[in-house]
Amino acid sequence: MDDNLREETLLTPGEVAARFRVDPKTVTRWANAGKLTAVRTLGGHRRYRRSEVDELLLASGMSAQRTAG
Repeated sequence: MDDNLREETLLTPGEVAARFRVDPKTVTRWANAGKLTAVRTLGGHRRYRRSEVDELLLASGMSAQRTAG
């Protein structure tokens, strides 16, 4: 297995929304618009790659800080 895939962390829509300070529905709209790539779980739930989310945060001028749960 590729090291990048093994170490890639997936985030829930709620976790992504918290990083951008938006509603989780906004994250879903971004995925539908092609701004983010959604990975579907076996149950059909969306997950987002942390590296892609961090890149979008940096591109938007926000820091890629980690939020405490």
